[in-house]
Amino acid sequence: MPDIRDLAVVGDRRTAAVLDRSGNLVWYCPERFDRPSLFAGLLDPQGGSWRLELRDARPAGRRYLGDSGVLETRLRTGEAEWVVTDFMPAGNGVPHGALCRLFSAPPQEARAIVQPRPDYAREDATLTPAGDAVAVNGRQHLYASHPLTIEDGSVCLVLPGGAQGWMILADAPLASPARADLHQWLNATLKHWEDLSKMASYAGPYEREVRASLRAIRLLCHEETGGIIAAATTSLPEVVGGSGNWDYRYVWLRDAGMIVSALTRLEGELTEGERYLDFICGSRGSSNEYPVAVFTTLDGKTAPEEKSLDLAGYGGSRPVRIGNGARDQMQLDGFANVLLAAKLIYRRSGERPHWNTVEEIAKFLVRHWREPDHGMWEEKPRRQYTASKVIAARALDSVAGYVRDHAQAQRWRQAVQEIRAFVAENCMTSDGAYAAVAGGEEVDVSAALFPAWAYTDPDAPEMRATIAALEQHWSWRGLLYWRRLECADSRKEGAFLAGTFWVAQYWALRGDLQRARHIIDAALACANDLGLFAEEADPRAGRMLGNIPQAFVHAAFIGAVIDLRAATESSKRKGADHDRPTKG
Repeated sequence: MPDIRDLAVVGDRRTAAVLDRSGNLVWYCPERFDRPSLFAGLLDPQGGSWRLELRDARPAGRRYLGDSGVLETRLRTGEAEWVVTDFMPAGNGVPHGALCRLFSAPPQEARAIVQPRPDYAREDATLTPAGDAVAVNGRQHLYASHPLTIEDGSVCLVLPGGAQGWMILADAPLASPARADLHQWLNATLKHWEDLSKMASYAGPYEREVRASLRAIRLLCHEETGGIIAAATTSLPEVVGGSGNWDYRYVWLRDAGMIVSALTRLEGELTEGERYLDFICGSRGSSNEYPVAVFTTLDGKTAPEEKSLDLAGYGGSRPVRIGNGARDQMQLDGFANVLLAAKLIYRRSGERPHWNTVEEIAKFLVRHWREPDHGMWEEKPRRQYTASKVIAARALDSVAGYVRDHAQAQRWRQAVQEIRAFVAENCMTSDGAYAAVAGGEEVDVSAALFPAWAYTDPDAPEMRATIAALEQHWSWRGLLYWRRLECADSRKEGAFLAGTFWVAQYWALRGDLQRARHIIDAALACANDLGLFAEEADPRAGRMLGNIPQAFVHAAFIGAVIDLRAATESSKRKGADHDRPTKG
């Protein structure tokens, strides 16, 4: 089973395939990110895969082509290399729902073995010849440059040494594809990704890494709806061998504020951020209890009930889950994040799209902010989580300026003052730090966001005390940070990478640029060679943990870097003003 750090993703912004460093495809859900898998070898050795065999070959590097989601993998045997190019066609004039593999001429005979296991390996694979293809249960069709053979539930391509080749796995029959077709689709796909990359631009520190994070977020975006899923995988563990294995192939409200912030604070168009807000506000009818559902499927419906699959699990981590049991939770921060996202769009566009939904969410927060919720970490017991109160206050304050009814704006601002009073009275530790939970003595890394949300000044005594407590009790060498959980010892998990970037963002806002860079660099060291982040990283074992790629982490990184750039430019201006001679 590959290390999570070794995983790569290719996709067409409808679904995605996951590969290891040797070009073996170990996870793929045809049609859409959250559909049942055809290959689940990532979660069970018998779960199905599309593997490559070349005698004595070893990984020799890989890269994405430009800013695209097209992956090139190199395998070396002796002094010779075999290059495999994986992509899913996207753009104009290409077939959708196709997974394509282009093979350079191998130095010796190579084999590609397709072992499908439909419906999360709950369904037997029926493989039948269908013209120039092999049909998988009459649904997917497999095409190749050379004859395909069927044996023991697998399809095999033998590629002679010195001969180029290709394979296509398509959701629908294709009209006798040839290598020239694949090259045409590849060029169209590269053009499509190039056009996407022009929507947002960035110049400043960590340019290459920001482009990689934008690619990751775009790989997780569903092009048809604008929804952005939390991650492309399910059940990759927070603790190997443990039970904290969740399905992240859904769209969370919580991610909205941070992702829209990342997309709108870059130079360029508002299109991607606006489409995400369109999706979130368009899903408002999927919940019977809340103004919008806390997370949804990619068609805006409530996520399915959580179920366990009879799979071995990654590294024996069980249960393997599909669906998500947090779908009906009360999550104040999720609702508040929608308002923060809307405010960012309103500020740049000068318009108020989806105001009816925004207004309904704001009214909901005014009525319900006093209630305990499940918090940012979706824990089972309801508590009075400080971060939930703080972001609710900031969200209401942020959108109050766009209300045309003066009396209503006053009611929202009155609620803000009441929340602030509650936090000041109930949510401080005996050391003067922001408590994770009202009445508690422990802190949580979510508090690092309070200055970014403009709730408090980064240099305020409360923030100084909070950061000091985080460094003492919840960090690895002051560089990587753990979150704090109510019902589990989160120190057994990996460091929480989004939270680590929040701390870096805090130091940037406070003006300590060197410290911010040190933390960013430590977190970047937890990315893989393609710039992809999983949810967590174990600094002691040097391994990634959790689902990948994690949109929340990539957005947190972009936010930290944008504030670092702003702080750097501000520092330079102050230095120039200081050095400028004065008139005597």
